[in-house]
Amino acid sequence: MTPVPSAYHQRVAEEKRAVIVAAATALFLELGYDRTSLARIAERSGVSRATLFKQFPTKAALFDAIVTESWSVADEGDPPPAGNVVEGLGTLGRRYAELLDRPQMTDLFRIVIAELPRFPELAQAQFSHGKMPYFESVRRYLQSERDAGNLQVDDVDLAATHFLGMISNYVFWPTLLVPGWDVAPARVAEVVDEAVRTIAVRYAPVEQ
Repeated sequence: MTPVPSAYHQRVAEEKRAVIVAAATALFLELGYDRTSLARIAERSGVSRATLFKQFPTKAALFDAIVTESWSVADEGDPPPAGNVVEGLGTLGRRYAELLDRPQMTDLFRIVIAELPRFPELAQAQFSHGKMPYFESVRRYLQSERDAGNLQVDDVDLAATHFLGMISNYVFWPTLLVPGWDVAPARVAEVVDEAVRTIAVRYAPVEQ
């Protein structure tokens, strides 16, 4: 019978995992994905190669973990229940803005963009393990509000794209291009509220 890890050993493993992910992210940015080896990551993170290989047998698996953790919303990942479009979209919009404001999110996109010509699989990982799951949570929420009769929307994929785009185009994408771009929290709240109102009004049910 395989022994069950104690809470202490689980905590130590999680702490080492976080250190490894942080070291890998820094090295991918500093040296590029291709020039960063697992051995170098182990050295930078201060763990043995055996420890690193046990958690991440390949560099691709490590990058997937970076993507997954960057987009993680912990226990708050489930879409809100249908019933109040403004409140529900507000929750999803604020959650999305908070995700995009994480320092590692900008780093992640910079790695993907820099390495895209040689490693297109990194973009695929970013899309399939990161952005797409969050997009799907918004799509499911819009679908639930449509099914409940609170929204009249034929193309929920397009509506979800518009909603998230209104937020990311203001609070995130300029950070990759404009030095010192910073959006104050109050302004982020305004951007989210405006996106919510736009979707709520655009797809409001037509009274018969």
